[in-house]
Amino acid sequence: MSKAHVYKRDHINTDEIIPARYLNTDNEKELAAHCMEDLDNDFVKKVQPDDCIVAGDDFGCGSSREHAVWALRGAGVKTVIAKTFARIFYRNAINNGFYLIESDDALGKIKDGDELDIDFKSGLIKNTTSGIDITFNPLPDFALDIINDGGLLEHITKKG
Repeated sequence: MSKAHVYKRDHINTDEIIPARYLNTDNEKELAAHCMEDLDNDFVKKVQPDDCIVAGDDFGCGSSREHAVWALRGAGVKTVIAKTFARIFYRNAINNGFYLIESDDALGKIKDGDELDIDFKSGLIKNTTSGIDITFNPLPDFALDIINDGGLLEHITKKG
């Protein structure tokens, strides 16, 4: 079960996910301490392991830093559900073993604090708070394999 942290806006950029002033490390826990702080100063106090972020269009726009994915993952975020993602951020997420969900209508059907049960394989989000089901196109098997292996490097190593 995941708790939703909803941001009803578009174009949440990588500087808002992890401000550039903290890019002097690649340690996920250090990055997590500052995750989303310029957008929501209380985010790291509220987020719990397996929670998710819900947002509008173009999540992860801006610079192509992998630190944004590392900060989210380090903070315990299970997934981000958005209408669309910046393409580089989207690929960085898959390459780093982090699942993203694109959904046209999730932002209108999920409220801050709602409890979600997500089936990544079948493409179903059950909002257990409201009783609403939201479908999405699941990632193809090759992307799921990369994510389930922990990222592209681990996937390549495993495939040998």
